[in-house]
Amino acid sequence: MRRAPLVPPRPRRAAREPVVPMINVVFLLLIFFLMTAQIVPPAPFDLSLPNASGDEDTGQTALYISADGEIAFDAARGDAALAQAVAATQDVPLRLYADANLPAATLAQLLTQLATLGASQVEIVTEGS
Repeated sequence: MRRAPLVPPRPRRAAREPVVPMINVVFLLLIFFLMTAQIVPPAPFDLSLPNASGDEDTGQTALYISADGEIAFDAARGDAALAQAVAATQDVPLRLYADANLPAATLAQLLTQLATLGASQVEIVTEGS
Protein backbone atom coordinates (compact mmCIF):
# COMPACT_ATOMS: atom_id res chain seq x y z
CA MET A 1 0.00 0.00 0.00
CA ARG A 2 1.29 3.41 -0.98
CA ARG A 3 1.02 6.41 1.22
CA ALA A 4 0.01 9.82 -0.05
CA PRO A 5 2.78 12.40 0.17
CA LEU A 6 2.46 15.06 2.85
CA VAL A 7 2.97 17.88 0.35
CA PRO A 8 0.98 17.56 -2.87
CA PRO A 9 3.11 17.74 -6.04
CA ARG A 10 3.22 21.08 -7.89
CA PRO A 11 1.01 21.30 -10.92
CA ARG A 12 3.00 21.39 -14.14
CA ARG A 13 3.00 24.71 -15.98
CA ALA A 14 2.34 24.84 -19.67
CA ALA A 15 5.45 25.58 -21.72
CA ARG A 16 5.73 29.30 -22.49
CA GLU A 17 5.57 30.50 -26.05
CA PRO A 18 8.90 31.98 -27.20
CA VAL A 19 8.77 35.78 -27.45
CA VAL A 20 11.99 36.31 -29.41
CA PRO A 21 10.50 35.52 -32.86
CA MET A 22 7.71 38.03 -32.25
CA ILE A 23 10.23 40.70 -31.23
CA ASN A 24 12.23 39.98 -34.39
CA VAL A 25 9.14 40.46 -36.56
CA VAL A 26 8.29 43.75 -34.82
CA PHE A 27 11.80 45.09 -35.37
CA LEU A 28 11.76 44.02 -39.02
CA LEU A 29 8.46 45.83 -39.54
CA LEU A 30 9.81 48.91 -37.79
CA ILE A 31 12.90 48.95 -40.01
CA PHE A 32 10.75 48.40 -43.11
CA PHE A 33 8.50 51.36 -42.32
CA LEU A 34 11.44 53.62 -41.45
CA MET A 35 13.23 52.75 -44.70
CA THR A 36 10.18 53.25 -46.92
CA ALA A 37 8.92 56.47 -45.30
CA GLN A 38 9.64 59.73 -47.06
CA ILE A 39 10.94 62.25 -44.60
CA VAL A 40 10.46 65.78 -45.91
CA PRO A 41 12.50 68.56 -44.31
CA PRO A 42 10.51 71.47 -42.87
CA ALA A 43 10.13 74.68 -44.85
CA PRO A 44 12.82 77.29 -44.08
CA PHE A 45 10.14 79.93 -43.33
CA ASP A 46 6.37 80.03 -42.78
CA LEU A 47 4.28 79.83 -45.94
CA SER A 48 0.57 79.94 -46.63
CA LEU A 49 0.09 78.02 -49.87
CA PRO A 50 -2.63 78.89 -52.39
CA ASN A 51 -5.61 76.51 -52.66
CA ALA A 52 -6.08 74.25 -55.68
CA SER A 53 -7.07 70.72 -56.57
CA GLY A 54 -4.80 68.19 -58.26
CA ASP A 55 -2.14 65.57 -57.57
CA GLU A 56 -0.59 65.03 -54.17
CA ASP A 57 2.89 66.24 -53.22
CA THR A 58 5.65 63.65 -53.88
CA GLY A 59 7.98 64.88 -51.13
CA GLN A 60 11.13 65.54 -53.18
CA THR A 61 13.49 68.51 -52.89
CA ALA A 62 11.85 71.89 -53.41
CA LEU A 63 12.48 75.59 -53.91
CA TYR A 64 10.77 77.95 -51.43
CA ILE A 65 9.83 81.61 -51.90
CA SER A 66 8.24 83.70 -49.15
CA ALA A 67 5.70 86.52 -49.49
CA ASP A 68 8.47 89.13 -49.36
CA GLY A 69 10.51 87.37 -52.10
CA GLU A 70 13.05 85.50 -49.95
CA ILE A 71 14.24 82.40 -51.87
CA ALA A 72 15.63 79.20 -50.31
CA PHE A 73 16.76 75.77 -51.52
CA ASP A 74 18.26 73.43 -48.90
CA ALA A 75 20.84 75.67 -47.16
CA ALA A 76 21.30 78.08 -50.10
CA ARG A 77 19.54 81.46 -50.24
CA GLY A 78 18.89 84.00 -53.00
CA ASP A 79 20.28 83.55 -56.53
CA ALA A 80 22.56 80.74 -55.33
CA ALA A 81 19.43 78.83 -54.33
CA LEU A 82 18.02 79.18 -57.84
CA ALA A 83 21.17 77.82 -59.47
CA GLN A 84 21.45 74.98 -56.97
CA ALA A 85 17.77 74.03 -57.40
CA VAL A 86 18.04 73.87 -61.18
CA ALA A 87 21.25 71.82 -60.98
CA ALA A 88 19.72 69.37 -58.47
CA THR A 89 16.55 68.73 -60.49
CA GLN A 90 17.76 68.12 -64.05
CA ASP A 91 15.62 65.02 -64.76
CA VAL A 92 12.68 65.67 -62.42
CA PRO A 93 10.31 68.63 -62.18
CA LEU A 94 11.37 71.40 -59.80
CA ARG A 95 8.77 71.82 -57.06
CA LEU A 96 8.15 75.45 -56.12
CA TYR A 97 6.56 76.35 -52.77
CA ALA A 98 5.43 79.95 -53.25
CA ASP A 99 3.55 81.88 -50.57
CA ALA A 100 -0.06 82.72 -51.48
CA ASN A 101 0.65 86.41 -50.72
CA LEU A 102 3.57 86.56 -53.20
CA PRO A 103 2.78 89.06 -55.99
CA ALA A 104 2.14 87.37 -59.34
CA ALA A 105 4.70 89.62 -61.04
CA THR A 106 7.42 88.37 -58.68
CA LEU A 107 6.42 84.76 -59.38
CA ALA A 108 6.50 85.39 -63.14
CA GLN A 109 9.95 86.96 -62.84
CA LEU A 110 11.17 83.96 -60.82
CA LEU A 111 9.82 81.52 -63.42
CA THR A 112 11.66 83.46 -66.13
CA GLN A 113 14.90 83.26 -64.13
CA LEU A 114 14.43 79.51 -63.65
CA ALA A 115 13.87 79.02 -67.40
CA THR A 116 17.00 81.06 -68.14
CA LEU A 117 19.02 78.85 -65.77
CA GLY A 118 17.76 75.72 -67.56
CA ALA A 119 14.74 74.49 -65.60
CA SER A 120 12.52 72.68 -68.08
CA GLN A 121 9.72 71.65 -65.69
CA VAL A 122 8.43 73.58 -62.67
CA GLU A 123 5.54 72.44 -60.44
CA ILE A 124 3.90 75.01 -58.16
CA VAL A 125 2.76 73.29 -54.94
CA THR A 126 -0.65 74.28 -53.60
CA GLU A 127 -2.92 73.18 -50.75
CA GLY A 128 -5.79 70.87 -51.58
CA SER A 129 -9.28 72.32 -51.50
